[in-house]
Amino acid sequence: MSTIADLSRENLPRHIAMIMDGNGRWAKQQGKIRVFGHEHGVKTVRKTVEDCVRLKLEYLTLYTFSTENWKRPKFEVDTLMRLLVSSLKKELKTFLKNNVKLNTIGNIDSLPSKAQKELIEVMQKTSKNTGMTLTLALSYGAREELKIAVQDIAFKVKNNIISPETIDETIINSHLYTHDLPDVDLLIRTSGEHRISNFLLWQIAYAELYFIDVFWPDFSEEHLVQAIKNYQNRERRFGKTSEQLN
Repeated sequence: MSTIADLSRENLPRHIAMIMDGNGRWAKQQGKIRVFGHEHGVKTVRKTVEDCVRLKLEYLTLYTFSTENWKRPKFEVDTLMRLLVSSLKKELKTFLKNNVKLNTIGNIDSLPSKAQKELIEVMQKTSKNTGMTLTLALSYGAREELKIAVQDIAFKVKNNIISPETIDETIINSHLYTHDLPDVDLLIRTSGEHRISNFLLWQIAYAELYFIDVFWPDFSEEHLVQAIKNYQNRERRFGKTSEQLN
């Protein structure tokens, strides 16, 4: 079994993003309702965060709840919000112990007031932490993020705050939810699905993509290590040739 201790410390990703997919299908395999899968998925989140802390990863972003997830049955949505609140309460001590700073992206105002309150409280209490930044994408959709950024930039152009000629990638980045985060180096999606599902479309422009045929509740340290080893064996050219890199 491969562990984090086996990883080469050279060429480690700085920012890993994860699409945690397959909770419902995992539960179905167990003959249980979907909520059972979400509850076990929370345990995997805890273990994965701890593994990434041991890895000394700088940034970890988790696709926790998408804008499209609001379309799911009310009972499932209510359960996900309940799990969010209870998890934040339970994990605060762990965040403080491991020097983890909690961050969030998305339309947070659309969350239930109890979830907003708990989220803000944990973010405030971990704001001085200098270790890994853990970002939860909540009520998040990349197209919505880009739409809001375009609207903000258009407003500033209209009011002569910025000129169209000065709009570049830096200005666009500064208007995104992720303006304080670096681009994603490695995107991992579980469950065997090979799609991005409206997640960080701008930020993964040059990310390495890794799809694994394992449902999220079964994702382990060994799977994380395999993904990172795969990343380390890839040549990231950013549009250049191999000869230019060498």
